[in-house]
Amino acid sequence: MRREGGPISGDEVRDGVSLTNLGQPLFDGADATKRDLVDYLDAVADRIIAGLADRPLSVVRVLRGQAPFMQKNVPKYTPEWVRTVSLWAETSKREVAYALCNDRRTLLWFANQRAVEYHPTLVRTDRWDRVTHLVLDIDPPAADAFGLAVRAAQLVRQALADSGLAGAVKTSGAKGVHVFVPIGTQVTIDEVAAATRAIAARAERLDPALATTAFIRDDREGKVFLDSTRSGGATVVAAYSPRVRPGVPVSFPVAWDELDRVEPGDFTVRTAARLLADADPWADRMPEPQQLSPELIEEGRAIPIARVQAMHEGKRRARAQRSGDNTARPPGTGAQTPQNPAS
Repeated sequence: MRREGGPISGDEVRDGVSLTNLGQPLFDGADATKRDLVDYLDAVADRIIAGLADRPLSVVRVLRGQAPFMQKNVPKYTPEWVRTVSLWAETSKREVAYALCNDRRTLLWFANQRAVEYHPTLVRTDRWDRVTHLVLDIDPPAADAFGLAVRAAQLVRQALADSGLAGAVKTSGAKGVHVFVPIGTQVTIDEVAAATRAIAARAERLDPALATTAFIRDDREGKVFLDSTRSGGATVVAAYSPRVRPGVPVSFPVAWDELDRVEPGDFTVRTAARLLADADPWADRMPEPQQLSPELIEEGRAIPIARVQAMHEGKRRARAQRSGDNTARPPGTGAQTPQNPAS
């Protein structure tokens, strides 16, 4: 490591990347500096890159004096050695050049750009037609309700086990929990999406007083949301990624039997690397790729896609409001089963 600046600037070079303004606060409420971010990402580089490599990457950056923003398209000043892949974005009707964070040098460059969060896709560049994991995003109703998320995660674990599946779990780094189930390449994107909906519905049925699959927030009634929409081209924050939250917590792998003994704030850019030492619990605890049963997939196909259903329900409610009709929502806006499909 070669220092280029004195103690005031704190600038230095690592792996050919100029790192600047390292002594500056990372963002308001971070209780961490830019150096803390760089040092943490450098310490876990091999482990976080394992989940980023060859996956189109979106990052959340925090520039001084600006609100955090999600960056998908790489800026024009991106070094030529940063690998990219261009994908068509239907919403903006244009090609978007996504970075591929495949090495330490690229990760350090992102860190110097004040990229705090790292959100890779569930697909890799070598298999655009296949997702690598089935993912359930478990979202408690409030920031201080992590214990509810843990209980809901155990419902998901039971639903997976009842379906002959197993997954690994990590804190999201925000207020909830992510469950990842590695999937074999024989299963299509649509089949994984259907199976994800089925698992969420099965978990909800185990304790409907605790968990819900209702996509519309007002319909959740203070329950834990089992989000089954992380599929296809969706992104999920990577294991070991920091988050733009007070204290800069990290999305951290946890053993299932230890999940009820931790809090998201236990793992931050100041503490996580030390807790890991040389271990990689995300890789160590991840099961081998698994196959999905035809029954699970067919069950999921009968469940409406949450975002589409929510869009139609939102339009229905808007029409009702315009006409002065305050009738309650129809039944079936939460989880559906093949025996009770949405109309």
